[in-house]
Amino acid sequence: MEVGSKIGVGVWIDRRRAAIVFVADIGTSTTLVLSHVDKQPGRLSGLRSTTRFEPQLVPADDSRERRLTSQLNVYYDAVIACIRGAQAVLIFGPGEAKGELRTRLALLKHDPRTVSFESADKMTARQIEARVRQWLAETAAAPTIARRRSGRPVR
Repeated sequence: MEVGSKIGVGVWIDRRRAAIVFVADIGTSTTLVLSHVDKQPGRLSGLRSTTRFEPQLVPADDSRERRLTSQLNVYYDAVIACIRGAQAVLIFGPGEAKGELRTRLALLKHDPRTVSFESADKMTARQIEARVRQWLAETAAAPTIARRRSGRPVR
């Protein structure tokens, strides 16, 4: 699909995968981005060990947390690279991943595209595509309001 023909993009995201739906004049296409991120840091069995000196054998919590954060940052950068040419982006999904992606997008200060965020439950590929089409129809019908850089409407 050509970069110039993209009208809107919808991203359903959680920490394991992101389903990206590109909607254009010529049709739609879907891309799946897998995170390959380890599970949330914690004990393997969830039980407390009774062996001596066991805490010295387990990696420190902060190093595991840093590793998880760096893996997620690579994943979010891959998602941002996929939606780079879009004019309007809808990001939705369960959990914290959409908020974490929002902070990664905030690092791109001069990003001219329209970005909306919504909460959503697990969805199939067809449901994601239908929601993106519905959102694009709603945004095309809604009047545009002049806004300042801070996001507030101009009086």
